[in-house]
Amino acid sequence: MPSMLDAVVVGAGPNGLTAAVELARRGFSVAVYEAMDTIGGGARTEELTLPGFRHDPCSAVHPLGIGSPAFAAMPLARHGLEWLHPELPLAHPFPDGTAAVLSRSVGQSAMSLGAGDAGAYRRLVAPYTGHWDTLAADFLRTPWDGLPRDPYRLARFGLTALQPATWVSRRFEGERARGLFAGLAAHAIAPTSGFATAGIALCFALAAHEKGWPVPRGGSQAISDALASYLREQGGEIHTGTEVKRLDELPPARAYIFDTSPTALAKIADLGQAYQHYRYGASAFKIDYALSGPMPWTAKEARVAGTVHLGPTAGEIETALSAAVAGVAPRVPFLITSQPTVIDPSRAPAGKHVLWAYGHVPNGWEGDATEAVERQLERFAPGFRDLVLARAVAGPPQLAHRNANYVGGDIACGAFSGLQTLIRPKLARVPYATAHPSVFICSSATPPGPGVHGMSGHHAAKAVWRRLRATG
Repeated sequence: MPSMLDAVVVGAGPNGLTAAVELARRGFSVAVYEAMDTIGGGARTEELTLPGFRHDPCSAVHPLGIGSPAFAAMPLARHGLEWLHPELPLAHPFPDGTAAVLSRSVGQSAMSLGAGDAGAYRRLVAPYTGHWDTLAADFLRTPWDGLPRDPYRLARFGLTALQPATWVSRRFEGERARGLFAGLAAHAIAPTSGFATAGIALCFALAAHEKGWPVPRGGSQAISDALASYLREQGGEIHTGTEVKRLDELPPARAYIFDTSPTALAKIADLGQAYQHYRYGASAFKIDYALSGPMPWTAKEARVAGTVHLGPTAGEIETALSAAVAGVAPRVPFLITSQPTVIDPSRAPAGKHVLWAYGHVPNGWEGDATEAVERQLERFAPGFRDLVLARAVAGPPQLAHRNANYVGGDIACGAFSGLQTLIRPKLARVPYATAHPSVFICSSATPPGPGVHGMSGHHAAKAVWRRLRATG
């Protein structure tokens, strides 16, 4: 190792690894330090329940991963990353046994909403279909970082995206379309009546049509492992099992990049109250299941979908999210579930399956929502409980212990509300820079926010190499 590194990255999640790769491939010397014994951050895979059942403790389905401009520019397939596409990206079932779907086909998706709303859905997505690559590059960044590639389309997208999902839902007549759209918006982990939640819904819908909602073969760990393999190929180093509590514990470097929460960064780098106004949002309550057979969904579409949303109406979804944000555990949670074994049987022993499910609870909540979650699963898959071989339950304290970035169990590393929706972690021309000239932040607390896409790491690396070039 050289006496003075160009950059040290703290945290080996997708953003930290992406930042390290971006610098290493440009000839900078880079080392990554990770507190856990294994790499991955929010993209890892573990046997949480029984031997042979491979679960993703956090992220599982990756529309923004396969659609990431940063990942697209790397030879990750050569390093073992293979995307698997289920027959349907998403099913949104209803109590009557039918389902709305999000398909690779706009037409199939539109028709699943009912004749009255098929045209409205087509009109909503039509201006953007076929333009994912330029649109993604434009909205997966800091809005004021240079000129957009397609200003007209981005402006048009922005006019819709900045609205609450509840406003955009008024374009639809029926509960099928409104429920599907609300479920997509709920990935923001904020009430669907909130500012810019329509943008989250529209982004996920377009990603499904343009790129799909795939899972990586073998689990989300494959993304992290591919990034790490490519980093090592470029000469970068990774050190695991090394918790960093103070900046002076790290080797000398020209730049330090933190894939951590703003709270942790301020403490480690002695930045005082730099992020005192940064707020964390509602938590997830996550359960991983080992199942003896496939989920017995009432809706046939759900049986072939990689992701299934459980919360039929927009009103029910809004109630559940509003309760969690207000500090009340929802009685009927909205669930986001993933069943990777419908497309990747390697994730479980022969004939067996894994199910990944989470609802929303207040930040830091210490209660047990298992019964509420399983009531909701049984509502749409009667007999589900009979298939459960084992479960691994993680509420806010367990999520925060598993990943220090998830403060209070907030898997988005920051609330999606108010000005913080667009300005994270604080107002700055370069949000990746800090008051310390050699310290930067690249976690999902920075633009463009949460998701396994590496774009926060990509943009932070760009800020770092500009600084390194300027200082010689």
